[in-house]
Amino acid sequence: MKIAGFTFVRNAIKNDYPIVEAITSILPICDEFIIACGNSSDNTLKLIQSINSPKIKTINTIWNENLREGGKVFAEETDKAFNSISQNVDWAFYIQADECVHEKYLDTIKNEMKKYLYSKSVEGLLFKYKHFYGSYNYYALSRKWYRREIRIIRRNLSIKSYKDAQGFRLNNSKLKVKLIDAEIFHYGWVKSSTGILNKMQNFNFFYDKNITIESISNDKKFDYGNADKLFQFKDMHPKVMLDRVVLSNWDFNPSKCKNKRSIQHRILQKIYELTGIRLFEYKNYKLIK
Repeated sequence: MKIAGFTFVRNAIKNDYPIVEAITSILPICDEFIIACGNSSDNTLKLIQSINSPKIKTINTIWNENLREGGKVFAEETDKAFNSISQNVDWAFYIQADECVHEKYLDTIKNEMKKYLYSKSVEGLLFKYKHFYGSYNYYALSRKWYRREIRIIRRNLSIKSYKDAQGFRLNNSKLKVKLIDAEIFHYGWVKSSTGILNKMQNFNFFYDKNITIESISNDKKFDYGNADKLFQFKDMHPKVMLDRVVLSNWDFNPSKCKNKRSIQHRILQKIYELTGIRLFEYKNYKLIK
């Protein structure tokens, strides 16, 4: 069984993405790792090269800034990396630049890939998610955020990244997947208020064609208003993230988070918290029982 990791990235330093941690968190179970490294204005390529692993292959890409509707360019960059995977690969492990896998899950993940290697009806493996928020000490639950996503797919070039690269499709159909007992740690919301706003403004440039680079301002602060409920994280972060955790130097007060959700959303959120059921949940996959 051969496993390839793949991802895309651009301006990782400017946007403070833990891309090195993301890659190295799954590198031990990968035979190769493909990174589509976009046309950055910082030293992202050198940062990737600093990992210094023979498994890693970078491909230099130019982002199509005309694909600025719904984040389509992210899917295109994902496909570039996926399409560069070696032909003899069985499974492709996708990870985004602000995600990480705890080392305690690696054996389980590899065993699940072995388990379903010859079960061709299984087109991918589904992961649970933990969304850290504001600080490495807190994670958030919100029915507006995905709680599960596909991160392992077969090496089938008919599979394409979907919309803004959050999921995948096979001939425009949702993939048939198995849920595994492993979790992706998502750190996209772990920044200072100005850091989050800066990332969001740069990120949104690739969602809205009316936004220009010149219109992006960094003189405001994010009010942490899109989390429904926060919980204190009392476990250990992945080893590859520990230096970042120690070096974090901003104050985060969870009591000052402003929940901007509608009454209807708050009712649905409360039902989810009490029962574990997400009414009207969008599922980006077909779950095989």
